[in-house]
Amino acid sequence: MFARLRLLAIAFLIERDDDLTLVDAGYPAKEAAVFEAVPLLGRSPNQLKHLIFTHAHPDHIGSAAAIVRQTGARAYMHPFDIPIAESGGPFRSLTPAPGLLGRVMCKVFFHPNGRVDPVVIDQPLTNGEILPIAGGFEVIHTAGHCAGQVALLWRPGRMLCAGDVCINVMGLGDAFGFESLEEGRASQRKLAILSFEAVGFGHGAPIARDVSRHLRNKYGKNPEAVHQEPSAA
Repeated sequence: MFARLRLLAIAFLIERDDDLTLVDAGYPAKEAAVFEAVPLLGRSPNQLKHLIFTHAHPDHIGSAAAIVRQTGARAYMHPFDIPIAESGGPFRSLTPAPGLLGRVMCKVFFHPNGRVDPVVIDQPLTNGEILPIAGGFEVIHTAGHCAGQVALLWRPGRMLCAGDVCINVMGLGDAFGFESLEEGRASQRKLAILSFEAVGFGHGAPIARDVSRHLRNKYGKNPEAVHQEPSAA
């Protein structure tokens, strides 16, 4: 189940056994969207035990502090981004992604000098580890858009939480900006060789059919293809 926290920003609420796990926390002051989604699963907020971040940008950690205060959830993040989350900003600068969409959206949605409520991170994430949460999350370090960005492969559901390695707004394409375009391309190719049945993005609609083929066709066969404008997914 995923909760839309604001236009284009998505978090994922995962139910497994007696606990709930949230991947990302959306923009500031959007915690109500999470707490409205929890009862739909027949659960209560105190069952939200884990909050895993794909990276420390305002649209992914903005409501984290409020959620942790109310639930006591344990927070997880890659070490490269922990100082940003625990200070609440500022954020590292982004270079807009190639193309008109990247230039426009990066300017509109990303403000490096912005601030959010700081949140304490309880556990750093390590590339390749399997978190023993909700049946198992494999952590895949996917730098580029953000130095501490990770993708999370939820093993029971064969679902990839891709963060902003790529997005599915007006088709499958780049995130709005990159800290390192070269590393971002490498991370896109890294995901293209994996096998999973569904993928959810930090921005845009999930893909639930032929998903590995979509990513492989976009990023796996021809590295130059990733420089094109978004393609229909």
